[in-house]
Amino acid sequence: MKSSKKIMAAVASAAALASLAGCGGVKDGAAGDAASANAITIGTTDKVTNLDPAGSYDNGSYAVQIQVFPFLYAQDYNTSELSPDIAADDGTWSADGAEFTVKLKKGLKFANGHDLTSSDVKFSFDRIKKINDPNGPSSLLANIDAVEAPDDDTVMFKAAVKNDVTLKQVLSSPAGPIVDEESFNADKLTPADTIVKDKAFAGPYTMTSFKLNEAISYAKNTSYKGLTPAKNDAVQVQFFADTSNLKMAVQQGQVDVAFRSLTPTDVEDFSKDSKLKVVKGPGGEERFIVFNMKIQPFGESQPDADPAKALAVRKAVANLIDREELATKVYKNTYTPMYSYIPDGLAGKVDTFKEKYGENGKPSVDKAKAELQKAGVSTPVDLKLQYNTDHYGSSSADEYAAIKNQLEQGGLFKVDLQSTEYTQYNKERVVTDDSDGSYPVYQLGWFPDYSDPDNYLSPFFRDGNFVNNGYANKQINDLIVQQAGEQDTAKREDMLKQIQELETDDLSTIPLLQGAQVAVTGKDISGVVLDASFRFRYAGVTKG
Repeated sequence: MKSSKKIMAAVASAAALASLAGCGGVKDGAAGDAASANAITIGTTDKVTNLDPAGSYDNGSYAVQIQVFPFLYAQDYNTSELSPDIAADDGTWSADGAEFTVKLKKGLKFANGHDLTSSDVKFSFDRIKKINDPNGPSSLLANIDAVEAPDDDTVMFKAAVKNDVTLKQVLSSPAGPIVDEESFNADKLTPADTIVKDKAFAGPYTMTSFKLNEAISYAKNTSYKGLTPAKNDAVQVQFFADTSNLKMAVQQGQVDVAFRSLTPTDVEDFSKDSKLKVVKGPGGEERFIVFNMKIQPFGESQPDADPAKALAVRKAVANLIDREELATKVYKNTYTPMYSYIPDGLAGKVDTFKEKYGENGKPSVDKAKAELQKAGVSTPVDLKLQYNTDHYGSSSADEYAAIKNQLEQGGLFKVDLQSTEYTQYNKERVVTDDSDGSYPVYQLGWFPDYSDPDNYLSPFFRDGNFVNNGYANKQINDLIVQQAGEQDTAKREDMLKQIQELETDDLSTIPLLQGAQVAVTGKDISGVVLDASFRFRYAGVTKG
């Protein structure tokens, strides 16, 4: 049961909350003029799709959520290892491996004065699964059967996979933000205005104003008891429509930190500017092509549906891709070719695309042609290919112009390139119960939720995956489930390799590139840490 003090706190703070409803500009809000004047200013082109964690599964939204919502577990700076955030311990598995129990720190509160208890934790995970938004992170919770709150300080996770080696990682992922059950809806997404008005935050910061994809103001949350308390008093984030304006703002000192989505040319220019610093972090980002299994050429819902021909089209595309050209000519080696589903540095990685397509990583028109001929596919194949520049960077236009040229080699494809603004793009790409999606083949990117090979497999290929491209394969699904609970390292690696081999035959997606994290700061800025947590935390940033 929730403390009655929680309700009293809500009433007592009503007047203060009401003043936030009309916050508009980035310099407004409860942080005050002094704090605003000294605020760290951050610029980005990365769009937010939803402030509610149940309705988003993208880097732009997550970059906001990690600042204002707490997690049971998170990473400290310069490590990929998990530590308790609002958890009080590392958690314990039951003897039979079916239950994982976590204790919470005492006296946790949201910024509005509400108590943060195990009931809020249970509520947070339950609502993600119940809402099951097509653009949300519910796929990450597939291994959690149920969540229980036996008392205010204890949370118990019922695991679908015994001794799940990925469970704690999932608790630190985009499915892991803990929200206020008195402010959020249990069965539908909660509007951003409500979240801000209610000050329903318990992370390092509260949010004092929010204008979707225009500006956000943050103030230090003095009640935060987690792993990474803010070292600054206020942060202001400005969203830019394109990288050219962001570049100019950095050069003119109008923003202190620029993060996502700078072009390779921009980064090269910044590195020569004595007034600026370029900060780089480890890779993990993946860029890939997705096939909509419903509406790709010869897809399941097409009048001429033919699984063999559809697969032949996918294999032909795989044989024509020149990753080296994309990495060197488009991205100037800020990305490297990716020939596997698991990136470099993680267990189980195997370059299956070098083995099965092209000529040792180089494209092969002859092999592509042979696949199409064998399946009886007439050429050129009309292919509608969708990409996006405001989320994946302006260089995406060059990337997909190059891919178009590669696919049209030998007259095998006729490619129609199209681009859409990201918030619309993210809605239209997915297959749902009511829609087969709008894009036959399209660009997608991935920033990992946690540093484990599972995070490059489960969200993509398991039933109910976030890609939502109409793909399913029972054998692959079952292997992904099994590897998550496999305690023997060697056996798990074998499973990971088998999954990659099978998926390389199916080709629901094609990996292209992997890259590093990059930020640009003024010389007087310190504490920008881009590490294997794959989180840019504003809390450590200081000025002067």
